[in-house]
Formats: sequence, structure tokens, C-alpha cells
Amino acid sequence: MTRNLLPFTQFVVKVHSRCDLACDHCYVYEHADTSWQSRPKTIVDTVLTRAAERIGEHAAAHGLTGVRVVLHGGEPLLAGPERLRRAAEAFRAALPPGCALDLRIHTNGVLLGPAFLDLFAELDVRVGVSLDGDRAANDRHRRYADGRSSHPQVLRAVDLLRRPEYCHLFAGLLCTIDVENDPVAVYRALAELEPPAVDFLLPHATWEQPPKRPAGQGPHPYADWLLTVYDLWEADGRPFAVRTFDSVHRTRHGLSSLTESLGLEPASLVVLETDGSFEQADSLKTAYDGAPATGLDVFTHSLDDVARHPGMAARQSGLAGLSADCRSCPVVRSCGGGLYAHRYRDGGFDHPSVYCGDLMNLINGIADRSGKQSTVPPAASAVPAQPAAPPVPAGLTERQLDELASGHGGADTVRALARAQLALTRAMLAAVRTTSGLTRSPAWDVLAELDAVAPAAVDAVLGHPYARAWAARQLGGDPAAGLGPLAGLAAAAAVRAGRGDTVAVPLRGGVLHLPTLGRLDLAGGARKALVTGTADGFTVRTEDGTAVPVDGPHWHRVRRVVLGGDWTLALEDVDPQRDSHQRPVADRLTDSELASWSWGLREAAELLDRDLPEYAAGLRAGLTTVTPLRPGPPGREVSAAARQAFGAVGIARPVTAPTLALLLAHEFQHVKMGAVLDGLDLYDPADTARYVVPWRPDPRPIEGLLQGAYAHLAVTAFWGSRARAYDGLPGAAADHARARFALWRRYTAEAVERLADSGSLTPVGLRFVDGMRDTVAPWLAVPLPRAAETAAERIRSRTTPVVSG
Repeated sequence: MTRNLLPFTQFVVKVHSRCDLACDHCYVYEHADTSWQSRPKTIVDTVLTRAAERIGEHAAAHGLTGVRVVLHGGEPLLAGPERLRRAAEAFRAALPPGCALDLRIHTNGVLLGPAFLDLFAELDVRVGVSLDGDRAANDRHRRYADGRSSHPQVLRAVDLLRRPEYCHLFAGLLCTIDVENDPVAVYRALAELEPPAVDFLLPHATWEQPPKRPAGQGPHPYADWLLTVYDLWEADGRPFAVRTFDSVHRTRHGLSSLTESLGLEPASLVVLETDGSFEQADSLKTAYDGAPATGLDVFTHSLDDVARHPGMAARQSGLAGLSADCRSCPVVRSCGGGLYAHRYRDGGFDHPSVYCGDLMNLINGIADRSGKQSTVPPAASAVPAQPAAPPVPAGLTERQLDELASGHGGADTVRALARAQLALTRAMLAAVRTTSGLTRSPAWDVLAELDAVAPAAVDAVLGHPYARAWAARQLGGDPAAGLGPLAGLAAAAAVRAGRGDTVAVPLRGGVLHLPTLGRLDLAGGARKALVTGTADGFTVRTEDGTAVPVDGPHWHRVRRVVLGGDWTLALEDVDPQRDSHQRPVADRLTDSELASWSWGLREAAELLDRDLPEYAAGLRAGLTTVTPLRPGPPGREVSAAARQAFGAVGIARPVTAPTLALLLAHEFQHVKMGAVLDGLDLYDPADTARYVVPWRPDPRPIEGLLQGAYAHLAVTAFWGSRARAYDGLPGAAADHARARFALWRRYTAEAVERLADSGSLTPVGLRFVDGMRDTVAPWLAVPLPRAAETAAERIRSRTTPVVSG
């Protein structure tokens, strides 16, 4: 059984156990653990294959929508390009449909050249590079065995990663702190390389092997060093993500940490060594010889077995797993006791971190500085700043709430949800500005001015589903999100306003994206485009003033399908944020694929109007965007909705229009429920129980149960309508419709009752579920042939969902 286990979502895979550098601060070779000496240098194909299978089965068993695999070492590039290719292909192929792979490699950079980067571009592998700062700082530890500097080779590698053809692969830099290095010089050297993110890492140490604390530097030199960097980072407008600083900001506001080194979130990482053995976090190698070992291996043990290991459980126990001193500390929710390995003392980990004083001074220092930050100037008051995105009241009348509770929701009701969602997007953008330090942003200034003089243009852009999706990623600390999309939003609003405003938009990989409008591919290695909205369109120039044609083959506009009445859907196949649905997205549609989608959507709209009018009205008012997804395996439809993308659904084009209509109705139920939950507390968030749901084999949290039950109201209504259409008629299609109606009315009724009996619903939640029950009750009274009930029971016994929940 997996219901009580916390699944792993991050996997560090050692593809080579040796290194071409001899860094004297390396925890693998220079600290207490010596297991590397007996391990094979290179991972073999049998280990790779079995590891991929283990991760795939773990993802399927726990319903994971995404996993991260980091190819590591030693130095992973020593494994060679062919073995890295086999690794990437094995992990990608083993994941179940609907589970996305975030594949990365962490390298010292000295071997990183165009051949490897071409391979990583082909395989979609993001690259992190270790670099401790300027040459003096880097040479203090990161040298070859013969004493030579590695700094020139690493700079060459980073320069390659900054090229337009490779910059999308650049995950960031990892810098191990040495307090004898000048923090100003280190920061300036790293910032000059324009990385998307920098991790500043405390050197691994324990109470028995404490970190160096040079004389004359004060009692908390690591906090002092980091706060010096923090002040520079703030003064520069936070030019890149820093997980340590971002995590302190987030945990102070009750949000999750972005690193295992801070916060109380349970650890979700496991390490696979070159011989196929599972280990705990690599950092434990600094504690004692054999500390990371589990005694488990990829051939004889599942990842659930690994999750049951006492060491893993200790790293997943949150506040309860900390020492008494830590539990009573005022900054514990930000500190989280520090990194688990750094607590080691006298044979155990029930102690504060050896960096305890430094962590407290760092957290309090950031808190003090945050209290002095300026507020948003009046020019931006149309989008008020918040420290984090708060809930926005749904703004619903009593009638509209009951209408939504029934599963339906007319045009006025869904428009009320859309207005609340737009307000939430605005609040989240303001939070991005606040937490990112954009106090002097030309793009923000243009957006704020347009909001005052051309609000419809701003609303059209901020109402785009993936505007909020980007803001959520940025607030969530995703280093790949970046701040460039804010300029894209401002430029798109400027184009729509047509007043002559110009916005400078950073390019990624030579691509200019204007949300709601399209994508322009620029050649020549340009890094920035100047977009000017004019009365008859827009113009684009590069930084040197060169005009770029916007009406040729390099301009890919967002294409829209008119579905009758005033309903127009965007077929979004160019927005880089469209992958928010956690499923692989389709590439730009060909003309024939566009035609197929257009005809299918028009026919599906007619079917919805005819067979599900009580759902169709809300769909017409609130569904603005369909993102084509890649198809799943034969016989399985693929569709999804994203909580942070109101108004959009992702669908892999099904063969028939009725199936497309079903998927549209089903996924838009998730969209509506997400908007309701943003404005109303329907259940107690402290409920951590897992509930059995009848349509899938794995138990779900209460929100998953609620979302599934609500979505299946539309699914049941669809099959009920089909069954009525075949009333009294024989044939396979009629039998199929009646069996599906029998199945889904039973599934949905059980889920509604499970919600009602949970004991976790708030008063408004109970009222909402009562409305759902009122919709289900008449379905249960519809007589069906015995054969339909028997067929439904046969499907139920397989516990395989017909439509994803």
C-alpha cells in the first residue's frame, strides 16, 4: 500500500563516480564517507534501465505529474555522450503518460563544450554549473590534482551556455561559500555571467567537523557573508533567483521552502549510486562513513521500500523530527533545523544545525531588511502590491453559489468567477513586483500607465490564462520563470492599446513572445527586442535599431476558432507557459491539424449546446483557450486543467467530436472548481487524510476528491444525455452509453457521499456538497437495463479510470 508514504519526486542519479578535479571541499571524496572507492566508475546499462523502471513505477503508483532527475557524479560528463543519451532516453521512456520529466545535469563545467550542449538541446537537459566566484575565489578549492586552475574552462562553458542557441538550457550556478573569499567580488563575478539562478551553499560540516570560522570575523561569519551578498542582490533588483533568499522570504509568509536546507517541508529526494544502490541525501557523506547508505538497491527494492527506510522517514518528519531546542525556536518555520546532515553530533542528528547561529542571524537580517523596503509608488496603484497572493473573494451571490454547487453555472456566474480571477492575477503580479524588487521597472511603468488610460488592453492581456501561470511560477521560486515575461505582458498590452508605447522585451533563444498575440523568431543572436504598439499593429527593432519584419514566416500568431455566437477559442500553441498543465504540449499545429481542430471544436460546441446546455453557457463565458497536448497511448484520452490558468484547458485532439465535447466539459469543471476554491474555504486545509476514490486506484487528498466529484458531474450528465438519446434503441453505441451512465452516476454518488461524511467540510462546503447531491439524486432514479449495470460493474472491477479525474 502506498497511501501513507510520501513519494519521491527528485532523483539524483550518479552516472560517474570519479571526477577530473580535486576540490578539497568536496563532500564525496574529502569527507567522512569512503564508499566511492569501492563503486564502479561508470553506471552500466542494466542499472540505468532498472532505475528508469523503478522511477516509472513509482510515478505511476503515486499518480505523480512530474519528476526531476539530476545526472550527477563525481563528474557526470566523464560518462560520455552516448551513456548520457541512453540515460536520458531511458528515464523519459519509462515515465507513465501524464508524468513530465525535468531532466538536469550538474557539472563542474571543464568538459562542457558544443558537442555536449547539442546533445542536451536535443534531449532537453538543463545544465547547472559549479563556480565559486572570481578566479581567486574559485581557485581556493576548485583545482586540478596538479594544482592548475579550472576557472578559465568553467568560464568558457558558461559563455557557451549564454549563447542564444543554448541559453534555454542554462539552469544556473552553484557556489559553495568560503568566508575567506570576498563576498562582493564573488557576487559581482557571478552576476556578470547573467545566470538565471545562483545557489549559495554552506560548506558541509557537522558539530564534530565544524566549519571554519576565521579569527576577527565575528561569531556568525556565514550569515554576515550571505547578508552582504543579499544587500547587493537587492540593490541590483534581484537579477537572478537565489533559493536561499527566496526561501527565507517565502517561509516568513507561510509558503513552502525551495530548498531542503531550509523550511519544514519533507524531503523528496533519493540518490542512486553507480552500482545501483539507493542512498539518502549526498550531504550525509559529511557525517560519518556509511551515513547515506540504506542497504537497498534498484534490483531488489522498490522506491516505496526506500521511502520506508528510517533515515528517509527522519528526513520527512518536519517539525516533529527536530530537536527540542529547534522546536522552541522563533525562526524554526524558516530555518527548519537547517540541513539534516549539519545536525550530526555524538552519533545522532537530534541537535540544532552546526550553523544554527548563522541561520538565525541570516533569517532575522533578511526580515529586518524586508521591513525597510519601500511601498509601491502611486503610478502602480492600479495593481496593488502584496507580499504574497492572497485569496480573492469570489464575489458570488447566493443564487450563483447554489448554481455552481449544482455543477452548472450560467454565463453571469462564470463571468463573476472570471472577474475574481483577474483580480487575483493582478494581486499576484503585484506580489511578483514586490518579492522581485522591481521598484524601477520600465515595463511595469508602461503596464501601470496603460492600466489607467487603456484598461481594456491590460485586462485582455492579464486575463490570458498563462499570465497568471507565469506569475505563480515566479512566486513559487521556479528559477526558469524569470522576469522577462512581465515585459512581454507590457508589450502585448502596448500593442493592443496602439498608442505608440515602446517596451524592451528580453529574448529567450532569439524568441519574442507577446501573450495573446503570438511569437516572433529573431535571427542573429539578439538578446532584446524593442516592441512599439501602433495604431495599425506593431513594430519590432533589435537593440541596434534594426527593424524586424512582423508579417513574414517568422511571425506565428495565436490562431482562433469562431464557434458561433460570441464564443471564440484561442488554439494556444506558441505560449511558453502553456506547459502549465503538467503534460507534454504539442508543437505548432500544421495547417491540416489546425483544420481538424477547428472542425472538431465547432462540432463539439454544437453538441454541448444541444446535449449539455446547462454546462455550455458557462463554457461559452469562461473558456477562452484550448492548448493542444501530445497524444497519449492508444485508447487513452489525454486532457488536463491547471489551477493557475483560469480559462484554459489542455487536450490531445481526440478522434471524435463527442469525445472532445466530453473532455471540454469535464476539464472546465476543474477550472470552475479551482476558481471557487480560490475564493471560498470549502474544507479544512488541516485535513491530511487520503480518500479512496472509485475511478482511480490511488487515494486522493480531500481537494482531489472534491475536484474529481465535481468534474464527474459533467461526465455523468454527458453520458446521461447520450443514454436518453438511445432510449429504447438497440446496438453497441446504445449499450456503451447506458453502461457509462450507470458507471459514472455510481462513481459520482459515492464520491459526493464520501465528501459529506469526511467531517472536514466547512458550513459553506456542506452547502456546496448538498447542491452536488441534489444533482446526483435524479440520476440514481433513472431505470437502466440489467446489462448496463453488469457492464458498469465489470468496468468498476478493473478500477481503471475512463476519463482522468
